Amino acid sequence: QVQPVESGGGLVQAGGSLKLSCAASRRPFSLYSVGWFRQAAGMEREFVAAITRVGDSTYYADSVKGRFTISRDNAKNTVDLQMNSLKPEDTAVYTCAAGTYATMLEQYSRYNIWGQGTEVTVSS
Repeated sequence: QVQPVESGGGLVQAGGSLKLSCAASRRPFSLYSVGWFRQAAGMEREFVAAITRVGDSTYYADSVKGRFTISRDNAKNTVDLQMNSLKPEDTAVYTCAAGTYATMLEQYSRYNIWGQGTEVTVSS
């Protein structure tokens, strides 16, 4: 099965930008819908964004709409999350996940393969 690996996390000031990448190994990423989730310390995991297998549909949490953009390049086996206008409340561990479903992608139960996560810290 595919194994997602995240990169691109780090420390950024409020108002800044970061781009997270999720790279797939072992199998083509094009077989999977991909979602990004995040979990802040002491908080529940929450949905951030998702994209269908061929990228024809994207979904966003209300908290990131207009600031984050998810995209994919199946030729490169990657899914990116461009994060702009970052806020301290965006601080979390961001994890990408892959699944074979094409609907209700905001639900973490739609994914069965998870990466290890990458940490994003936004300072005020």
